Amino acid sequence: MGFFVLEDSNMIIHRILNNNVIITLDKDEKECVVCGKGIAFKKKIGDEVDSKEVNKVFVLKDQGMNEKFKQLLLNIPLDHVKLADEIIHLAETKLGKRLNDSLIISLSDHIYTAISRYLEGISMKSAMIWDIKRFYEDEFEIGMNALDMIEELFKVRLPDDEAGFIALHIVNAEMDESNMEQIIDITRIMQEISNIVKYYFRVEFDTNSVYYYRFITHLKFFAQRLILGKTIDDESNDGLLDVVKIKYHTSYKCVGKINDYIKSKYNYELSPEEQLYLTIHIERVIYKTKL
Repeated sequence: MGFFVLEDSNMIIHRILNNNVIITLDKDEKECVVCGKGIAFKKKIGDEVDSKEVNKVFVLKDQGMNEKFKQLLLNIPLDHVKLADEIIHLAETKLGKRLNDSLIISLSDHIYTAISRYLEGISMKSAMIWDIKRFYEDEFEIGMNALDMIEELFKVRLPDDEAGFIALHIVNAEMDESNMEQIIDITRIMQEISNIVKYYFRVEFDTNSVYYYRFITHLKFFAQRLILGKTIDDESNDGLLDVVKIKYHTSYKCVGKINDYIKSKYNYELSPEEQLYLTIHIERVIYKTKL
């Protein structure tokens, strides 16, 4: 999603969505969604709008997404969209990366729906809340920040489960090719492998450890490859795997258990390269946990 501050120049109204949202064209004849309180009041197509009346301008690169965004603005209050935009800016700053354009749509819609549900006395519980906290710690923290921002603006305190849902939307926006269903599948696979390791070695992970963070990050990308049907295989590391099998014998046996489980449930077999790196990550996270 792109948004920018306008120069001190006027714009021509190309289309009016409602009193607070208009469509104008940039110099390349691409549509821009322009927001401002009462910006279209007593205005018509072809009229000029002073840039001082503009609060925010959104430019979505994908035309299909642009249409969805316009439909969204017709159905939910502008305050929810502006808040979603602020949360996205916070997320991009904290994570140090640009997020997919689609997030402004999914997050605005989620905030509006979550508040509406809450006011109707309906509270959604997330069965994955603890896994989201473990696997997506930074995104969950942003989700908690978002709850604070929602409370400050709308005077409504949503339950922590909603921070988990917001975190999943952010994770989804970090993975361009994924969708929410895939993110849930990825999280479940991470949970399954993590539990196999935990019960195999009979340990509780130190979730603050850098080795745990690296282990979880590796699981995240492995699970994503599994879901997308991709694999990594570098025959040049076959000799290293032979060394690791001996040096980290117990961790390698644990990887064998994981491979059996993944093959049985998902019809996906770990390549030698994947076995190598997973063995190393398990050895490190277990060794440091047992210190």
